[in-house]
Amino acid sequence: LMHGAGQWGSMRFFFEGNTAVFQEKFDPREAWELIEREKLTNIMMTGDAMGRPLIEALAQLDAEREVDLSSLFVIASSAVVFSQSVKDQFLERLPNVMLFDSIGSTETGQNGMIAVSKDDKMTAGGPTVAASPEAVVLDENLARVAPGSGVVGRLARGGHIPLRYHNDPEKSAATFVVGADGNRYAVAGDNVILEADGNITLLGRDSVCINSGGEKIFTEEVEAIVKAHPDVYDAIIVGVPDERWGQRVAAVAQARPGTTVTLEDIDAHCRQSLAGYKVPRELHLVDHVDRSEAGKPNYRWAKAVATGQPH
Repeated sequence: LMHGAGQWGSMRFFFEGNTAVFQEKFDPREAWELIEREKLTNIMMTGDAMGRPLIEALAQLDAEREVDLSSLFVIASSAVVFSQSVKDQFLERLPNVMLFDSIGSTETGQNGMIAVSKDDKMTAGGPTVAASPEAVVLDENLARVAPGSGVVGRLARGGHIPLRYHNDPEKSAATFVVGADGNRYAVAGDNVILEADGNITLLGRDSVCINSGGEKIFTEEVEAIVKAHPDVYDAIIVGVPDERWGQRVAAVAQARPGTTVTLEDIDAHCRQSLAGYKVPRELHLVDHVDRSEAGKPNYRWAKAVATGQPH
């Protein structure tokens, strides 16, 4: 509840006079049992970190008995990457639900949302969402990017935004800016492309972007492809030092039980969907990929694993 996603996902139902159900600790099997027992209509989760264990726990339950999920009609995700491969599994098992994928920041509200159907597929760069009325894309000079220009810009939000972070002038100056048009915007650090139809294609965040030989590689894009490999359960992508290119792409991955995955497997799989310079050059297998309780990837931990540092 410290994040906007949890607040919006519960308070809207409180305000409407409905019931909100919370798990004390996330347990995917118990979640489906709660939905079934309480006849829940909506669930809110954080991308693959919750989505993947949820859909796999449902498959296990289905093998044991008939699960009554007839009350459920909305599944909403926010805050982290929700891979197309995981979305496909949800839509295959629950073809009649409305699946929403949204982005935004707690400080500034929602920047974009899309309802995902069974026929939707990820774009070459990343997922594409419908921009909110206040969302714009700014270039390096804080000027608004024209739709369809192909320029990689930063997602920003105007309208009713905060004045500053409390007692943090440096972060305030970086986040809350005045654009070339004289309007104030909140810039959270998401790199995007503004498409000709006004939608926005998500690429990744500045803070974890990899620079290899001058080419920007967005970790979220590579993670989504790596996690689509049938023998990979979870993965985090990081940049590690490279004498020639400055950085190279490394994958820290958790294989599915009973499987073996190699760098050659990952290479062949990724080259079907990614440019060669984005393909992982290293693979570090771990027993468990470390994530925060909110499901966000622990990039500091993953980089320590990839570089052989204590963690």
